[in-house]
Amino acid sequence: MNDDGFSLKNTIFAPETEHWREPLTSLYIYKMDDQTKTIRKKYLRYLKLQRSLSANTVEAYALDLDKLLAFLADEGRFVTEATLEDLQAFAAGLHDIGIGPRSQCRILSGVRSFYRFLLMDGYTDSDPTELLESPVTGEHLPEFLTLEEVDRLEDSIDLSKPEGHRNRAIIEVLFSCGLRVSELVNLKFSQIYREEHFVRIMGKGAKERLVPISERALHEIDNYRPWRDGLKIKPGEEDYVFLNRRGAHLTRTMILIMLKEQAVEAKIQKTISPHTLRHSFATALLEGGADLRVIQALLGHESIGTTEIYTHLSMQTLREEVLLHHPRNMKRNEKY
Repeated sequence: MNDDGFSLKNTIFAPETEHWREPLTSLYIYKMDDQTKTIRKKYLRYLKLQRSLSANTVEAYALDLDKLLAFLADEGRFVTEATLEDLQAFAAGLHDIGIGPRSQCRILSGVRSFYRFLLMDGYTDSDPTELLESPVTGEHLPEFLTLEEVDRLEDSIDLSKPEGHRNRAIIEVLFSCGLRVSELVNLKFSQIYREEHFVRIMGKGAKERLVPISERALHEIDNYRPWRDGLKIKPGEEDYVFLNRRGAHLTRTMILIMLKEQAVEAKIQKTISPHTLRHSFATALLEGGADLRVIQALLGHESIGTTEIYTHLSMQTLREEVLLHHPRNMKRNEKY
């Protein structure tokens, strides 16, 4: 248990989240030749400035790129000399060390982005990723919590602990607003419009959106304020909503650990993460009859295709809806 009431005892890290060939990656980055350093730096600057990706997303691209650079260094290949066969061997290596199909797809997507940049910037005359195939992942539907499970999660929090009201407010804001965890940890009081019941969110690609915030979420924030305002807040952190015991805003890892621990306390047998509550927000709206385009705007998705993964409804719910509303199933129409 650390100073913020978090511990790692119930946190499980999947193999695919670990850095592949970490010692080799670190060694290669340290000894990288000047030309590769320049290419890498220019690519990451391109992602940030021209594609307007967030710092967290750019960091994720960098980590995946470093996996490729480490592999090519091990093979004695310069980055612009890589062939399709080299990249296929790299992809096979990801599989061999136990990285899951979805993570493989993400890494290979970054590899394609990198080689498109090299082609566009004149570092290479051809793109070796054109025929590079990704593994078949199948349909993946993220976990979501029912309203009853969200209530159990909140009720399991020990409010006698200093951080209790803070953690309850975090869960309620995630569920009520559908925020990304990066948006939650950077949420500031100046972004909350209490009278209008809205929060102003700066999402991916520096795009702003307004999201309604419930009276329940505002109430939980109010309950947390006395403890927060009694902290010795670090300079520059005064406007952040959610702080740790040292007066600095929380990290994504802290939120993840807290949620996993509370899921154990609430006896919820699901894999819980901040995104679980975001998915729960969208699923609750959809089951309540909200239009998919409205959900897209609230979540800050650029493409409606991204929002469509939130259209998952349980088969039981679908069955009940058909039995309740379809004219062939309504009891008043039954003749036999």
